Amino acid sequence: MKTRFFSYKACGTCRKAKKWLAEQSIELEEVAIRDTPPSVDDFQFALKSGYPLKALFNTSGGDYRELGMKDKLPEMSETEALDLLASRGNLVKRPFVVTENGVLIGFKLAEWEKFFA
Repeated sequence: MKTRFFSYKACGTCRKAKKWLAEQSIELEEVAIRDTPPSVDDFQFALKSGYPLKALFNTSGGDYRELGMKDKLPEMSETEALDLLASRGNLVKRPFVVTENGVLIGFKLAEWEKFFA
């Protein structure tokens, strides 16, 4: 399985992460997160990889505020939340990286170095 890298071209963090991956010679399948958000299965894999549900959301994004997710998220079922994420790429914390060994969300260098070691 090639590393799937869900990103947004105008996202500086995504660009930094992509550059780091290239420097490590990690082959990517880049996916535009707004056009093709990760699937519900990808999000379930992230939860199994140890991420809490809220960590999947781009809490500083306009869509998160516009939809009032701060108040709605605690009331939503996991299924409702994952379906919403899979339908609206702007809600997803990025970059969102899926490999056969797990998922990475956001770009924290130490975490990425350990994951790809």
